[in-house]
Amino acid sequence: MSGEPSDLPYSGRFIDREHRFTVRVYYEDTDAGGVVYHANFLRFFERARTDMLALCGIDIAVAQHAGEGIYVVASADLKYLRPARLGEALTIVSRLEQVRQAACVIQQRVIRDDQLLVEGLITVAFVGKDGRPRRQPAAWVEAFQGYEGAI
Repeated sequence: MSGEPSDLPYSGRFIDREHRFTVRVYYEDTDAGGVVYHANFLRFFERARTDMLALCGIDIAVAQHAGEGIYVVASADLKYLRPARLGEALTIVSRLEQVRQAACVIQQRVIRDDQLLVEGLITVAFVGKDGRPRRQPAAWVEAFQGYEGAI
């Protein structure tokens, strides 16, 4: 029936070429003081990027199982500005900045209300089964065209 809640996982949404994905900080995300452990921001970024790709029509699991290739993080430059704490709702804002033949550069930010907590520039490389960089599928590059901030 229309209007009933869905049991499908939350995937975020696009607003003006930015993907917005909200997470809640759980106990498992924090240190003993209730502050998000720094490495967990990378996990939040990964979840947001994966769902951003899905909304672009890219199924990375299918590509991996078919042997086409996968994305791996080639570089991550993060700046931690403010802490996040247990129970808070955080929005991960992702913007595709550049699409190259074998990589994408994505700007990601963690925001609580209107405060910037963490910002990062992540480069993901597309690699084959052998772990070597390879061209991204042409259909993927085409799918990115509408979301790439650099265009």
